[in-house]
Amino acid sequence: QVQLVESGGGLVQAGGSLRLSCAASGSIFRINTMGWYRQAPGKQRELVASITRGGSTNYVDSVKGRSSISRDNAKKTVYLQMNSLKPEDTAVYYCNTGLITTDIRDLEVWGQGTLVTVSS
Repeated sequence: QVQLVESGGGLVQAGGSLRLSCAASGSIFRINTMGWYRQAPGKQRELVASITRGGSTNYVDSVKGRSSISRDNAKKTVYLQMNSLKPEDTAVYYCNTGLITTDIRDLEVWGQGTLVTVSS
């Protein structure tokens, strides 16, 4: 069984910072692109940032310059550093990845989500 476990969410004041982590575990042969999505109340889930296995990154415009995604392939972990947080960053943040299992199956896996609340 393959799973993603997120951590690092919480309550922070506007202007503050948080670092989210997401660790993959299970029978994994290879992890491809890893990403962070978020879903605010009443809104659709949106991609916040993604990073390829080689380290190429992509960000939604609203977080560019304030956030940084990184990964440690040896630890099967992806991070999202968020700075200068705004109340509109409040959402449940989900980790997502496409991977290949040890029995050579392609899977898309989601984490359970971690809540980030930014107070004004």
